[in-house]
Amino acid sequence: MRPNAGSFPYTDDNGTVWLAFTDFGARSRERVVVCVHGLTRNGRDFDRLATAMARDFRVIEVDVAGRGRSGWLADKTAYTYPTYLKHMGAFLDYRGLESVDLVGTSMGGLIGMLMAAQPESPIRRLVLNDVGPFIPKVALERIGEHVGKDPRFRNLQEAAAYFQTIYADFGIPDELGWSDLTLHSAIRQENGTYALHYDPAIGDVFQEPMNDVDLWSVWDAITCPVLVLRGERSDLLTRETAQEMTKRGPKAELVEFPGCGHAPALMSEEQIKIVHEWLLSFDDSEADETTDAD
Repeated sequence: MRPNAGSFPYTDDNGTVWLAFTDFGARSRERVVVCVHGLTRNGRDFDRLATAMARDFRVIEVDVAGRGRSGWLADKTAYTYPTYLKHMGAFLDYRGLESVDLVGTSMGGLIGMLMAAQPESPIRRLVLNDVGPFIPKVALERIGEHVGKDPRFRNLQEAAAYFQTIYADFGIPDELGWSDLTLHSAIRQENGTYALHYDPAIGDVFQEPMNDVDLWSVWDAITCPVLVLRGERSDLLTRETAQEMTKRGPKAELVEFPGCGHAPALMSEEQIKIVHEWLLSFDDSEADETTDAD
């Protein structure tokens, strides 16, 4: 199945930015799953998951502003969650989607949490991949050591070696997975070198002193069903936080994956099956009818 790549313009006081997405599955399907990636990543991380789930859902991967095929923001201070929420709302409007299931990794999961906590939220069911309402500052400091850097690579082999170091804890299951990640994460420059496929300014916020992130009030406002996935070595979603998420707020279901940390790649058959079957466990009759803008 060939995915369809698209984009649309979003305009506000800071100008216009083009926001990209990749569409898998038949548009006639009522149930739509939106996949939102992590801080330095892009929507193509979900290709294996999307391909598998497209048998039963329409799956759409989004590239958050400043990443992948989406444009870079002119106002570098606007790489914030309020901006991302406005962009996600505009995306749902553009595709004519009134309600969706959302799979979010790390930053994408925080976007999903914030959307799900809104009154009359468009989020019907939520899968959080290795993120929760409490994030220790030590994990943020670790991320800040590499995010926003702007290295150059002479070839894709150098880029691949860099990614295999930076993303070692993803638990990517095979060489093809690493190859796909590299191809979608490095972009060729005019001088023949390769650079990271994101705006280095997304890391500016990490130049400030880090504090713990506490979003328990957001978590307690969520009422939709939630599945939490955790890498057993994760320092961003601690086991204590994950267990607390099963006891309060939406009282999530929790699955822990061995052999990885932050964040599980969702590329192995086992991980894909857990997400797919959890979303399928909800009767289709529960799904709100959605329409397509096209």
